[in-house]
Amino acid sequence: MTHLAYLVAGWGIALVVLGVYGFGLLRRGRRLTGQVPAGQRRWLTSPGDDGRGG
Repeated sequence: MTHLAYLVAGWGIALVVLGVYGFGLLRRGRRLTGQVPAGQRRWLTSPGDDGRGG
């Protein structure tokens, strides 16, 4: 194997691993979102937020 082949293989493996991890993380997050009651979803609104922004 040439140096270029090792380089391409290394980057390819790293990108595939990160892609699989990201995909699994998104699936898990979407699945867990359904278990959080609507009033406790902190990342959507803040206390006192009327939803109109600014």
